[in-house]
Amino acid sequence: MRGPHNLWRLLRTVATLERAGAMVFVLDAFDAPRQVRVAARLMGRPLQWLGYQGDSSLPPVTRAIVAMGPAYVKFGQILATRPDVVGMEMAQQLSLLLNKIPPFSRIDARAEVERELGIKVDEVFSEFSEPVAAASIAQVHKARIKATGQAVAVKVLRPKIEQAFRRDVDSFYFGATVIEAFAPFSRRLRPKEVIRHFDGVVRGELDLRLESAAASEYAANTTHDEGFQLPSVQWELSSKRVMTLAWVDGTPLGDNLALDAAGHDRKILGERLLQLFLKHALRDGYFHADMHQGNLMVAANGDIVAYDFGIMGHIDEYTRRVYAEILYGFIRRDYKRVAEVHFAASYVPPTMDVDEFARALRSVGEPIFGMDAEHISMSNVLAYLFEVTERFGMETRTELILLQRTMVVVEGVARSLHPNVNIWQAARPVVEDYIKGSIGPRAIARDVRSIFQVLSRFGPRAPGLVEAALIRHMHPVQEKQYDSGWRYFLACILGLGIGIVLMLIIDFLI
Repeated sequence: MRGPHNLWRLLRTVATLERAGAMVFVLDAFDAPRQVRVAARLMGRPLQWLGYQGDSSLPPVTRAIVAMGPAYVKFGQILATRPDVVGMEMAQQLSLLLNKIPPFSRIDARAEVERELGIKVDEVFSEFSEPVAAASIAQVHKARIKATGQAVAVKVLRPKIEQAFRRDVDSFYFGATVIEAFAPFSRRLRPKEVIRHFDGVVRGELDLRLESAAASEYAANTTHDEGFQLPSVQWELSSKRVMTLAWVDGTPLGDNLALDAAGHDRKILGERLLQLFLKHALRDGYFHADMHQGNLMVAANGDIVAYDFGIMGHIDEYTRRVYAEILYGFIRRDYKRVAEVHFAASYVPPTMDVDEFARALRSVGEPIFGMDAEHISMSNVLAYLFEVTERFGMETRTELILLQRTMVVVEGVARSLHPNVNIWQAARPVVEDYIKGSIGPRAIARDVRSIFQVLSRFGPRAPGLVEAALIRHMHPVQEKQYDSGWRYFLACILGLGIGIVLMLIIDFLI
């Protein structure tokens, strides 16, 4: 039955895109050849009556996606983080798919909480409000714990959302297979890989225990960050389908009039937001990857408050260093160094010319420094950078795409607070601090210490390893091998001694 269902969903998707007037935008985003455009329109026009009508007040793409349901909305939101797949313009349109899903009833939400937590809502909570926010996967209610009087935010998954998503994800895989079979041009965009990425993200978001853990880790990393706070997880009232956080009052970061009335300096807030994002990405390698206005507010004391931890980004130490050097090179206008970093990290094939690549990067960076802050557009810069790196054979780096996409969103939020926020000036002190701490002598000392810490784990096995080495290198009737074995043994002892001395020196320096 799954095959016919998937075919029906695919036909209805095409019909809805055509009926909403979104088909041409989708074909443009994927740079479809003429024959594919003709085929799509010939199939879509007669089938329009099958499509959902949608909200005519919304833009065409948003209208079609919202009409097709929560899984499509979530897929659109995920694609908004992949400008390498859909292009920067389409990614910006898809980012409008925030809070476009109507909420489900408070009665159903209470029933979900009682079933999941094994409690009676009226016995645990003195208050349980109507939905205060609704999204494609879950919605939030404000409640108050009866025993303590503490206000909390209770996030509840939509009823039967897991089954609905599973059906639609199966349809997406079917659609990706059809697209790859009949539109060879699309293979460079790797449709199946995109669906697998989406599937993985959604599976994570459908288990609120994972989001609770993400919130907890993020809070632990940022405890001492001035001007930033996160709501704490209430673990005793959290589970797979319910997550409870401390309630934080504040002014929405997208409400400039309210921020002004509260006496907040919007330019300072914009610069702080940029610096916090970069600090979390570079220092911790763990950052909030969905930092739009709907997930941010400002507390009465001026602290920026973040919530909704369903999409978090992670980059390893090596990638952080590479990214910091690339940013630092752009800030210093040292394009040769930026090019060399790309080659050293194997981001660009060694067959390419490093000087030519440096000149291409200069064409990306130099226009920035001749512009007023209000005219610098990071989205335009990244769009051009994607073109340049693709021309030089750089493969898509998924972890960097998410980081760069989030950077564009954060810049947009900062600009909405104050148009003259300069991303480069705000970024410079954070990047410089990271460079000093991660690429200088102290960083080398830490790396050496880490190496010896790994080697020290084999300490209990050292006698056995030395004995095995001696047996391999010694023979009772071959004096030369006997001498060689003892030289090997002495080298091991000497190396161990040098390692201990180095660790003591490194500990003293750090």
